[in-house]
Amino acid sequence: MKARMPKGFGKPDMNALMRQAQKMQDDMKAKQEELEATEYQATAAGGMVEITMMGSHQVKAVKIKPEAVDPDDIEMLEDMIAAAINEAVRKIEDASTEELGKITGGMNIPGLDL
Repeated sequence: MKARMPKGFGKPDMNALMRQAQKMQDDMKAKQEELEATEYQATAAGGMVEITMMGSHQVKAVKIKPEAVDPDDIEMLEDMIAAAINEAVRKIEDASTEELGKITGGMNIPGLDL
């Protein structure tokens, strides 16, 4: 005798899965736009150099304290600027990974670099 299962039992509801995927995609797009519009600040050398960068990785401002400028050691200033930019990029990447990870629930989605 064959047991009868309720209609749809054991089969995924493809329409529900598609709606869920579309909502996740919409949420991720909105979060990415929000992250790109966010300003991130980073400093180097104890605050001698400060970088303000948008989430879209565009540098918005660079502030350099006068005492950081030594005409005989331009290389040090260049290193401080590079360090501050790298710190700002790291902050943006960390924020993106954290915020988008909340939406995806930690799923590893191909093509999505988190």
